[in-house]
Amino acid sequence: MTRPLRLGFFTRLLDVTSAAERYRLAAEQILHAERCGFDSAWIAQHHFHEDEGGLPAPFVFLGNLAARTSRIRLGTGIVTLPLELPLRVAEDAAVLDLMSGGRLELGIGPGGNFAAFKAFGLDSEERGRIFAENTRAMMDALAGRALPGGDTLYPPAPSSLIDRIWQATFTVEGARRAGAAGDGLLLSRTQPRPEGQSLSDVQNPMIDAYLEALPPDRAPRILASRSVFVTDDRAEAHRLADIGLQRFLARLARQGRATGTETTKELIASMDVHLGTAEDVVASLKSDSALARSTDLAVQIHSIDPPHAFILRSIELVAEKVAPEFGWHREGMRHVA
Repeated sequence: MTRPLRLGFFTRLLDVTSAAERYRLAAEQILHAERCGFDSAWIAQHHFHEDEGGLPAPFVFLGNLAARTSRIRLGTGIVTLPLELPLRVAEDAAVLDLMSGGRLELGIGPGGNFAAFKAFGLDSEERGRIFAENTRAMMDALAGRALPGGDTLYPPAPSSLIDRIWQATFTVEGARRAGAAGDGLLLSRTQPRPEGQSLSDVQNPMIDAYLEALPPDRAPRILASRSVFVTDDRAEAHRLADIGLQRFLARLARQGRATGTETTKELIASMDVHLGTAEDVVASLKSDSALARSTDLAVQIHSIDPPHAFILRSIELVAEKVAPEFGWHREGMRHVA
């Protein structure tokens, strides 16, 4: 594994507009990614906090996309499994996979929005235990095992779906757990770390643990999500980054999570943002040793969140000029209804 072999587009549906318009724009972005040859599209699930993410119902959204696309794989990045009934997740996943022709990639994780747990009547301190229990229940259902009371999942999940589970984590132990299960590993675009360490410094040990735990008969699946914003003009990229990142910083300051005095340059570095012309982005990504060990690269525009037209152009430039430098081969233009 020296290069990403598959290219994905990731969205948290954060366009600065109404919820309905967010969904329309995100769908357009994914349709455009399919036209540009992207292999997969990933959507995040978030509850309540519109500035963190725009979609609490990923299967509903992906069901709409399944009917409007023909080739691109459709991923959840992630379903917050402790906040869900695991059997309902299994049912929705099975139906969506059947309706999409086997294109679902099912990403799960314990969740990072601790405030949401209280609204669901749960203790966020118990999220690790609940995640483990719900994962077992979901996997039993997807595997067709008898459930409490003797029933089995209907419709039965396609047999290959259980091989398309991914786990998201910030920790070495979580990566080891994903590997031992034979699941894919979802690496974040940025994450907290000790001062002086790079994103690769904390993610490479996670990759090591994942590969060490992975059964020998399972091929590695490691998706590195990265903040990537490509423009035709470097100054335009930095102008839009200044608007978006300072908006994001102001929100963090209101929440007491930042001083509000950080410069845009400091934010670009601390949040692991790759931006500028295609040449700038290629050079920046090539310094990422964790990406070099990944099988998939998923690009997202957060937390710059520029206007829609710039997102579409960034998708085009990633496909045309950036991803090919990392061993990705475009399958060509596809018609999208």
